[in-house]
Amino acid sequence: MASIKSSTVIQSNFAKGNHNLEQNLMFDILKVSIDGALASFDWVGKGDEKSADQAAVSAIRSSLNQLNIDATIVIGEGERDKAPMLYIGEKVGIGSGPKLDIALDPLEGTTICAHAAPEAMSVIAIAEEGGFLHAPDVYMEKIAIGPNFPPNIIDLDNTPHVNLQNIAKAKKCHVNDLTVAVLKRERHKELIAKIREAGAKIQLISDGDIASVISTAISNSNVDIYMGTGGAPEGVLAAAALRATGGQMMGRLIFNDDNEKKRAYNMGISDPNQKYMIDDLAKGNVIFAATGVTSGSLLNGIEKLSNHYTSHSMITYSKNSSIHYITSTHKF
Repeated sequence: MASIKSSTVIQSNFAKGNHNLEQNLMFDILKVSIDGALASFDWVGKGDEKSADQAAVSAIRSSLNQLNIDATIVIGEGERDKAPMLYIGEKVGIGSGPKLDIALDPLEGTTICAHAAPEAMSVIAIAEEGGFLHAPDVYMEKIAIGPNFPPNIIDLDNTPHVNLQNIAKAKKCHVNDLTVAVLKRERHKELIAKIREAGAKIQLISDGDIASVISTAISNSNVDIYMGTGGAPEGVLAAAALRATGGQMMGRLIFNDDNEKKRAYNMGISDPNQKYMIDDLAKGNVIFAATGVTSGSLLNGIEKLSNHYTSHSMITYSKNSSIHYITSTHKF
């Protein structure tokens, strides 16, 4: 089982306050992520990304609409005219209970799932209303590290060499002892060259960067830092998980044209060049849950046995820095 790079993580206690409400929400959101993972598992290795994603979307939407919440999708499957379900602005829940914002990726790694490759997950996070950055579906430049570092040790305006030197100094090691996770994309050719020039090792990711950002806070992952550009919605979800670990993250939206800037402005983004700290991406009380579909460095995938499935999940709560790993059995 993975462990967290922090001595301050609480493994069992919930925060003071409305204990029952918080506990119920944690297990409700956990169940939603499990339902998404179980639904997409049937499509692992079948080469059909669309059907795998749709199965997860349908299962998660059905689960959310059974919960005693009054919630709005702020990070979802896309804008209303491009996504029939779990679109940005869609209301979910039975309409009573706490007002919440939801960020989700029903199947993080659709290509991974279709090819039966590692690290496909079903991911969801909830926050109090206004807790998540309403990130448009554009790229985001990201940098992330785990806990136990001085504040502001990383910055997107630093060169990779400077960021790596700062981290090595804080860890009291050499730059060539560090490992950087980077998405394997042509756009990262220059970044990869600069990281190698600085002397650090690189772990190339085929698809999906949420797990890699979280892995910076996992002691046995060997990932010290995440660098590169990926989806902005995934950046918000990664920040939601990292909040509970004491890790640091910075993101900056990347726009290809004025139309993307206009869409972002309509979603409340006033400064297209703003650098977002982790609390800007996911603030307040945040609950994050992920369930593995295929096994990876963060979570094991769904296992099908003779009469049941076994799922492996993680759930985090920023209010009390709690991280829980949960194995569940589902009879069929």
